[in-house]
Amino acid sequence: MSDAQGRAHSTKAKKRVLDVGNCPPDHAAIRSLVGDGFDAEVVQAHGLDDAIAALRGGRFDLVLVNRKLDRDYSDGIEVVKAVKADAALADTPMMLITNYAEHQDAAVEVGAERGFGKLEFDAPQTRERLATFLS
Repeated sequence: MSDAQGRAHSTKAKKRVLDVGNCPPDHAAIRSLVGDGFDAEVVQAHGLDDAIAALRGGRFDLVLVNRKLDRDYSDGIEVVKAVKADAALADTPMMLITNYAEHQDAAVEVGAERGFGKLEFDAPQTRERLATFLS
């Protein structure tokens, strides 16, 4: 890599992911998947209010939402709906994290990208889905 290419590479903005509603072990796994696989920063939120605050406070390239939020077990799809209903945030790419196809389908119906389940963290198609937003 030439010096100019190195400087251009180092000044390129790091991709950012907002992880919503995952418990500490799952958040760590997501941080590893996204950080190691794409050199992206992962920020954690626990529910709708702090997710919206984070999205209003800075740029995120992707939002990953757990199907059931860790703190109150509310439905993560409600976070997707709220973000997609907000004109200022609606273009933010989002994915639901769930192993259940019917919940993936429901999330896509309200504007999310097709996500992946926790059992699919190591699957090639998960990397491909993430690469669309993080490469």
